[in-house]
Amino acid sequence: MPLRGRSALRRVAARGTTMAVGAVMAVTTTGLAAAPAVHALSSATGTLRWSPCDDPEKPGAECATLSVPVDWAHPDGPRLDLAVARRQATDPGARVGSMVFGPGGPGDSGVERVVRGISRFSPEVRRRFDIVSFDPRGVGGSNPVTCSGDLLAKRPSPELRSQADFDATLAYNRRLRADCGDRTGPVFDHLDTAQTVRDVDALRAALGERKLTFHGSSYGTLLGAQYAETYPRRVRAMVLESVMDHSVPTTRDFLRSEAATAQDSFREFVKWCDGAPGCALHGRGVRAVWQGLLARAGRGELEDPAKPGTALSSSDLVNTVAFRKFYQADYAGLATAIAGMDASKPLPASPTSTAPLPPATPVFCSDWHLPVRDYREYASLVALMNRTAPDLPHLLPLHVAAACLGAPTANPQHRLDAHGAPPILVSNALHDPATGYPWAVSVARQLGRSGVLLTYEGHGHGSVTSGPCMRDAVDGYLTDLAVPPRGTSCPAVPS
Repeated sequence: MPLRGRSALRRVAARGTTMAVGAVMAVTTTGLAAAPAVHALSSATGTLRWSPCDDPEKPGAECATLSVPVDWAHPDGPRLDLAVARRQATDPGARVGSMVFGPGGPGDSGVERVVRGISRFSPEVRRRFDIVSFDPRGVGGSNPVTCSGDLLAKRPSPELRSQADFDATLAYNRRLRADCGDRTGPVFDHLDTAQTVRDVDALRAALGERKLTFHGSSYGTLLGAQYAETYPRRVRAMVLESVMDHSVPTTRDFLRSEAATAQDSFREFVKWCDGAPGCALHGRGVRAVWQGLLARAGRGELEDPAKPGTALSSSDLVNTVAFRKFYQADYAGLATAIAGMDASKPLPASPTSTAPLPPATPVFCSDWHLPVRDYREYASLVALMNRTAPDLPHLLPLHVAAACLGAPTANPQHRLDAHGAPPILVSNALHDPATGYPWAVSVARQLGRSGVLLTYEGHGHGSVTSGPCMRDAVDGYLTDLAVPPRGTSCPAVPS
C-alpha cells in the first residue's frame, strides 16, 4: 500500500498522496480550505462535456464531470459527480484511443496527475493516447471525504501500551467514522474499490471505448486487477505498476510483508553506501548513525530539517525522511540528509507526537479486512514488525491498521480470478519499498495465463519509465499490444 509520510498525509483533497501500504485517504477537514475547484461543465449521465481546466500554469488539459450512482447496487438512488481530466494525444493521426490512469494512494488525485504531472507518462504514450484520469470517489473534486479537523487532531497515538489504549482507539475510530460520514454524506459508506471499478467502466463507456486501456500505479493496481476480474473481456491492455496483492489473507501476513519490503530497501541503502565512496556516510557505519538518530528522535531531541526549531519524531524520521528517498531511489540524498541531521545540535528534550492521519483510509479500511482482537495481539504485531524491520520502527502500515480497527470492510481480500482477460503486464522493481516484488510475483501467478511479469532490476516505487528497456517494453505493449516475453527483466538504471 503505498504509505507516505507526514507532509504527504496532511495534504487535502486533490493533492492527496499514497502510502507504502498504498493506503492513506486524503480529506478535506472543516476549517481547512478545499482544493481549488476545477471549472468544468456539468455532465449528463454517461456523457462527458469537456472544457479547459482551471490551471493557467499548466494549460492544455480538459476537465469534465461524470455522474455515477453513489451505490452501484442501487443505480436509481443518489448520485455523485466524478471529476475527470484528459490531455489529448499529441499526434492525432497516430492516436490509438484513450488510456485511463488509475491513481494511487488511496487518496491521489487523477485530475491533478493529468493537469500537472503528465511527465509521468512516456512521450510515446502521450503521442498515441488521450491520457485520462479522475478523482476517485471521496477524493478531490469527487465528493471529498470531509471530517472535523479538531477531531482528527485528537487521534490517539498508534503506539498502544495497554488494553485501555486499545479500547480508546476503537472508541475514537467509531467517533471519527460517524463524524466523517455525517459531513461527507452517503458516499462515505461506498468508497471501496469494487464501487470504483464500476465507475471506471462507466468512464470507459463515456469515452466511447469498446475496451479499456488502463495503467494503474500502486493502489491503482488494485483497481485495475479488480476491473479485469469483473470485466475480463472489456480489457484491451492493462499495466499494473508497483503492485498491490489483495490476496494477502491475514493481518499478520500483511504487516509482515510490508515490514520485509521496507527493510529490504534499508538494506539496499546500506549496501549502496558501503560501496560508494561518494556516499555522505561512507565508512561511518550507516546503521549506527541511523540508530543514533532514532534514539534522538525518540527523546524529542532531533530537529526537523524542514521546520527549524521543531522536533522530528522517530515515526516521521522513518515514514517521511527515509521513505520519501526510498520511493525515489535517492540513496545519495538520504545519506546527505542523515549526515546533516547527525551533525545538527540536539534540541532540548521534549515530547513529540505523530501527525494525525486523515480519517485514515476509509477506502483502505473498506478494501482490507485486518482484524486485531485485543491489545495482546496488537503488541504481538508490533513485535513482529520490529523483528522483521529492526531498522524501521513505527512503520506507517501499522498506524493505518490501528486507524482501521473496528471499521467495516465491504471489499475484503480474495484471490484474483480474471479468466478470459487478455495479457496483463505486471511491472515491479526488485527493491520497491512499498509494494514488494513478491506481491507482483503473486499477482502475476493469480492472473494465470493472463499475467505477464516485467521485472525492473532496480529500486524505487514505480518503474515503467526507468530506462529504455522498461519504457520500450511498456510502450510497445500499450500501443501495439506487443507482449514482452515471459520472464523479461530490465537492468537497473543508475540514479
